[in-house]
Amino acid sequence: MAEQITSATATAKTVRIAARKARLVIDLIRGRDVAEALAILDFTPRAGSPIVEKVLKSAIANAEHNFDLDAQNLYVSEAYVNEGPTLKRFRPRAKGSASPINKRTSHVTVVVSEKEA
Repeated sequence: MAEQITSATATAKTVRIAARKARLVIDLIRGRDVAEALAILDFTPRAGSPIVEKVLKSAIANAEHNFDLDAQNLYVSEAYVNEGPTLKRFRPRAKGSASPINKRTSHVTVVVSEKEA
């Protein structure tokens, strides 16, 4: 008998936000129901909130479309942010010197799973 798949994943790679900032938002939704997580993200005034919301909606859509899971029975089982590649730029400074500017990126991953009955 084939094993029943009860989780779906969505990932956004090389998103232009520092991982440290995105983790503040991810920590708010980990372990919550998807409806509650979406409500929290709607009212969170942080730059990472729309990015995480988009990935969460994608994970829900993947669960419904690919694995025929019911959206009402889903919760955020895993959510994490890893560092992506850093864009290195330089800003001119006094006396011909330069200061580095690191434009950091992130890989945002959200896994939604079905609740046990």
